[in-house]
Amino acid sequence: MKRILSGIQPTSIPHLGNYLGALKNWASLGADGSIEPLYFIADLHSLTVKQNPADLRQNSYKLYAILLAMGINPEKSAIFCQSHVKEHAELSWVLSCYTQFGELSRMTQFKDKSGKHPDNINAGLFTYPVLMAADILIYKSDLVPVGADQKQHLEIARDIATRFNGLYGDVFTLPEPYIPKEAARVRSLSEPDKKMSKSDENKNGVVFVTDDRNTIIKKFKRAVTDSEAIVEYRPDDPAKAGVNNLLAIYAAASGKTIEEATAEFSGGGYGALKTAVGEAVADMLAPLQSEYTRLYADHAYIETCMKQGAERAAVIARETLREVYDKVGLYLS
Repeated sequence: MKRILSGIQPTSIPHLGNYLGALKNWASLGADGSIEPLYFIADLHSLTVKQNPADLRQNSYKLYAILLAMGINPEKSAIFCQSHVKEHAELSWVLSCYTQFGELSRMTQFKDKSGKHPDNINAGLFTYPVLMAADILIYKSDLVPVGADQKQHLEIARDIATRFNGLYGDVFTLPEPYIPKEAARVRSLSEPDKKMSKSDENKNGVVFVTDDRNTIIKKFKRAVTDSEAIVEYRPDDPAKAGVNNLLAIYAAASGKTIEEATAEFSGGGYGALKTAVGEAVADMLAPLQSEYTRLYADHAYIETCMKQGAERAAVIARETLREVYDKVGLYLS
């Protein structure tokens, strides 16, 4: 059985782009027994940017409840907080000793985040890819879902694993990128030339999965389109980015094809399209929101699942770490 690993940072509530682009598929992975999924809340990674401690803890709890509300079965998939499995950090230190400074200095995400946070260019931000490699390699993960902005991280994880294996034998599995079925690429509602982002200063451009129905519909009614007033899907035309985004979201939320969505609104105005997309998204998210509200109030259940998920992941992580310690010559008690 192949093992797949994926994580998400608890820096905010997931937005519609997170949901349609990745999270929506998490519950179905491993349903047929062919893949063993492990999902983690990457709270250690979030520390590279200054966080409010109370908000970080609360967001981790909320995110865990959302993952359960999406239908991920904690009996079949390990769902855990990264910081609850200490072996991640321990392996990260060992791997950092097998990672070259030049490799890390070429990482584009370090350059991007350094530019956004010039007052906090910390060592953790620089060595972030090593911890990510440890996340992947400690479970001997076969598959890792990656987007364009994470491709470099998977490549460096493979490079580190290859270097380590070359010295000590086949300790680590070389992870392969997992390309899920085509998902909607959700853009900002206020700036459709950019992808939807938690950090967007204009919150009208971001739909969070816990936004209530009225808020969702209002945000879509304010979505940026163009002055052409023609509902057509033209993915290669930057001027139609707003309309393209709305049609893609509507198709994903309604289960229709882009062609069907376009035909449905052909000849109509943008107002009707915006309202319909908002209603379709609200309808799609309603069951998740209802289940999230129920689970969020059940603290005992959430904490039990968190503990059991971490224990399940730690069994695998400890075995790998012990093997690594033995290979590099650390004394094992």
